[in-house]
Amino acid sequence: MERYLKDNFEVPSKNSSTEALGRWRSAVTIVKNRRRRFRMVADLNKRNQDDVKRREIQEKIRVALYVQKAALQFIDAGGRIEYQLPVEAREAGFGIHPDELASIVRGHDSKGFKLHGGVEGIARKLSVSVSEGVTSGGISSRRHIYGVNKYTEKPSKIFFMFVWEALQDLTLIILMICALVSIGVGIPTEGWPSGLYDGLGIILCIFLVVTVTAISDYRQSLQFIDLDREKKKVIVQVRRDGLRQTVSIYDLVVGDIVHLSIGDQVPADGFFIMGYSLVIDESSLSGESEPVSVNEQKPFLLSGTKVQDGSAKMLVTAVGMRTEWGKLMETLTEGGEDETPLQVKLNGVATIIGKIGLGFAVLTFLVLTLRFLIEKALANEFSDWSSSDALTLLDYFVIAVTIIVVAVPEGLPLAVTLSLAFAMKKLMNDRALVRHLSACETMGSASCICTDKTGTLTTNHMEVTKLWIFGGANEILVNKNADDMKLEMPEKVLCILLQAIFQNTGSEVVKDKDGKKTILGSPTESALLEFGLLLGGDFDEQRRKYKIVKVEPFNSVKKMMSVLVALPDCGYRAFCKGASEIILSKCDKIVDDNGIPDNLSEQHVSEVTAIINNFACDALRTLCLAYKDLDDTFNEESIPESGYTLIAVVGIKDPVRPGVKDAVRTCQEAGYCGAYGDNINTAKAIARECGILTADGLAIEGPEFRNLSSEEMKEKIPRIQVLARSLPLDKHKLVTNLRSMFEEVVAVTGDGTNDAPALHEADIGLAMGIAGTEVAKENADVIILDDNFNTIVTATKWGRAVYINIQKFVQFQLTVNVVALVLNFASAIISGDAPLTAVQLLWVNMIMDTLGALALATEPPNHGLMQRPPVGRGADFITKAMWRNIIGQSIYQLIVLAVLDFSGEKLLGLGGADATDVLDTLIFNTFVFCQVFLLALTYFYL
Repeated sequence: MERYLKDNFEVPSKNSSTEALGRWRSAVTIVKNRRRRFRMVADLNKRNQDDVKRREIQEKIRVALYVQKAALQFIDAGGRIEYQLPVEAREAGFGIHPDELASIVRGHDSKGFKLHGGVEGIARKLSVSVSEGVTSGGISSRRHIYGVNKYTEKPSKIFFMFVWEALQDLTLIILMICALVSIGVGIPTEGWPSGLYDGLGIILCIFLVVTVTAISDYRQSLQFIDLDREKKKVIVQVRRDGLRQTVSIYDLVVGDIVHLSIGDQVPADGFFIMGYSLVIDESSLSGESEPVSVNEQKPFLLSGTKVQDGSAKMLVTAVGMRTEWGKLMETLTEGGEDETPLQVKLNGVATIIGKIGLGFAVLTFLVLTLRFLIEKALANEFSDWSSSDALTLLDYFVIAVTIIVVAVPEGLPLAVTLSLAFAMKKLMNDRALVRHLSACETMGSASCICTDKTGTLTTNHMEVTKLWIFGGANEILVNKNADDMKLEMPEKVLCILLQAIFQNTGSEVVKDKDGKKTILGSPTESALLEFGLLLGGDFDEQRRKYKIVKVEPFNSVKKMMSVLVALPDCGYRAFCKGASEIILSKCDKIVDDNGIPDNLSEQHVSEVTAIINNFACDALRTLCLAYKDLDDTFNEESIPESGYTLIAVVGIKDPVRPGVKDAVRTCQEAGYCGAYGDNINTAKAIARECGILTADGLAIEGPEFRNLSSEEMKEKIPRIQVLARSLPLDKHKLVTNLRSMFEEVVAVTGDGTNDAPALHEADIGLAMGIAGTEVAKENADVIILDDNFNTIVTATKWGRAVYINIQKFVQFQLTVNVVALVLNFASAIISGDAPLTAVQLLWVNMIMDTLGALALATEPPNHGLMQRPPVGRGADFITKAMWRNIIGQSIYQLIVLAVLDFSGEKLLGLGGADATDVLDTLIFNTFVFCQVFLLALTYFYL
């Protein structure tokens, strides 16, 4: 930069004014500072290549989005485009063009939205009712006219493309050229067909290597296609034929009414119909981290964004390639699967070994050529050259090239890919969907598993088993008569309890065509609704009788849900439910025996707290239900924060999954296991039942944990086995400290949006496939499709198997490489001949790179793997035991082969013209059988 200034600008002389010199020095200083900053930025970018790639993609998306919006605004300013509605669309009863409808959402075109009459007007033009949804009979015509909800993907590569890619290897190209030259020289010198043997042998080996490699790559690509298709499966809730039901995201059509809640991914472009406190995260689309509020004034919802807070219903207006995401994906191509850390590490090992092999190959060729030239000079034949001499030199060159082929451990990446792909396929069969290749190998190194309680350790099928109302604990049995339960509680209490259950819920009771009732929603709310129905409540009647004014959905920070309803006569009533101690703190009254609010005294608080603790100690999840009456002067825009009347304490049972205790014991033998939980007593009871909480273990609540100092963290974190009432940042902090302070390889399980920070921060994130939100799945590396802790243990076993299998293959291949290189090199120096020919080395190379990889890299896990300690974060991949085995086996094989090479004819009594050929054949067969023995030894012992 300074030189650039000197070359392009006049440098002040010593006699120049002080001001000129000062300006010049300032310019130089500025340039130096900028250069320093550029270097710092470059270094930072180099250290964070993944972040840079992600930001570049986001920037491309953001620029494309802005350009598109500007273009749409420009079109709008110059006059709107007139869309001619197709005849088939008009005949089907539709009144708006697909492209026009899609452009309104993509361009956030408020004018066009209002021009068509808002949501109601567009719904009419789509022949759909916002309350009933689309009819099943019209789905096919909607797909035909408005498209299907699938993105155009690149066509998969055919088999011959993999063959072509395998043929691009430089060493194979050199060998093919050598084979053709060998045939061209061999036929004139040795005649037909003897002159073809060497060349055809090399070509045959190349053909086999290329074929096997292409088949392996092709099968692996098919597996990845299947797994990618499974990864993209998303289930959404829609209203069709007046019924709320679940469908695949691929089955969505324009006109569908979709129900959205916290953690969901917006499945298509559309308009906001109605909802409460809906906040959308559009960072995946626009790159902007600031969330966007969506309401009647800003009704535009874009595909691929995520619901950060609130709930809503949306009208689908564009699907597939007509959505904002689909249009942008036309200009972007997704990159392939990144190399895993182990693949990167082994590629480095392969490069070093390849350089060593290149050195050996050059030395071998030089030694053989020098010996040949010296022998010709000593025989006074240096000036007499023939085609046989050229063929001899060509054989030396082929041997050198073949040494490179053998030395370059191309099988290492193949073995890693085969092992990971095989593990991914098997894990898929075991109900674990691996989203990232690196997750397989990382899971094997996990030394700490932080697991969520609900749905992972437990069955996630909840039912109300106990209910407390003003001093009485009544155990509600599944087979208990509903009439008997009603007799145990006053009529007014029953009435207000049913209101609290049916009004303050994000779930819904739906009926199918046969009139059978089904509950759609979270397990906790489903348990409450089932209990309300058991008491004789009518969900539809409750919803018709009271109008919902405002809803504050449940979130992990408040740990409660609130709703404000308008009473039929006049006034309002607010309901809230949630974590028992939080709701209790908001109450100053309690419902008495007659259903009338009474002051909540200290004695009542103590009694309720004791009931909550008793329920929790019985491993029940406790919830409190409360309400508050308001007059007409109350502001509808907010829901009260205090002054509630306590109705009841509910105890919900979530049984521990069968086999969890054994699975936890297995994990504890392999490393460390901890759990999150809700109420401290409930979490402790479940943890004890599962075997997680031991006598010397520590159970701690989130507020206490987040206030610990760094020194206290170092002291207590190793003993923490239960973290109850934890916020998302508490989980994130625990995972961060486990990784940084104690260098643990941390696996985290979770199902909610609140678990996303910890899932993202962990070395390996495992999201629940059934109860998990789309946000949790998006931040996870593995999706547990059956929400079962036993599946996590299975994934850990496969992870360890992958690591061990690749270690076995590396040990096997390095031993073969060392023996082949040293034998040919030593023999070339001493005797002037290489006992292993090009065809033989290629044959061995094919066995090592393909059959050896298949045999060693696809071994299934055994229970003994979980008895080993986890592999440390900084542990060497090639262990001392592996070096011992490699060196010991190499020495043993070299001794056997050297004895045969240098003393074989004498020991075996070989004579005649073919003695050398017979000995070389015996050496090759001995070499092969040594590798067979080595393969078996490596398979059973590492």
